[in-house]
Amino acid sequence: MTDLDPGLDAVLDAVGPRLRELRRRRGATLQQLADDTGISVSTLSRLESGQRRPTLELLLPLARAHQVPLDELVDAPETGDPRVRLRPLTRHGATFLPLTRRPGGLQAYKMVLPPRWGGEPGELRSHEGWEWVYVLSGRLRLLLGDADVTLTPGEVAEFDTRTPHWLGNPDDRAAEVLALFGPQGERIHVRAAPAGR
Repeated sequence: MTDLDPGLDAVLDAVGPRLRELRRRRGATLQQLADDTGISVSTLSRLESGQRRPTLELLLPLARAHQVPLDELVDAPETGDPRVRLRPLTRHGATFLPLTRRPGGLQAYKMVLPPRWGGEPGELRSHEGWEWVYVLSGRLRLLLGDADVTLTPGEVAEFDTRTPHWLGNPDDRAAEVLALFGPQGERIHVRAAPAGR
């Protein structure tokens, strides 16, 4: 591409395979990625195959769609700073601080649940995947199928999220919880048997 910086060609040539790998890890098709980013399927295909050079206008929406920092797409050199700097998310009044930044696989969060978060137990919900929760402070109430358990600091629970469940903070003070969310079929390493087994 340029005679001034031969290393630039190598960096840009590596972007396509990296984009393809990120998309495949997410289990997304080119069409799904096109729908998420507004970039045409043909442009995405040419980017992944190296037939088109990446531009900032193309890389920004792709980084957002893959939930990775822009420097990961271009394999920016390490800065020596191991801290993960991701923005907190607020959902349904709770704060979720992402502790991982890779798409797919296990996702780790620190959750800050405000007082009485979740209100009174409502409809139990189910979905694909696994969840692991560890209470750092406060208490966490978990309804899981027919079980009704209140976890205190230092306690952990893990469950298949296909089992109908509900989580809430039963106290008048905030609760802090570490949570790992795994995709369908991916179990977390700590196993807890229900009481009485």
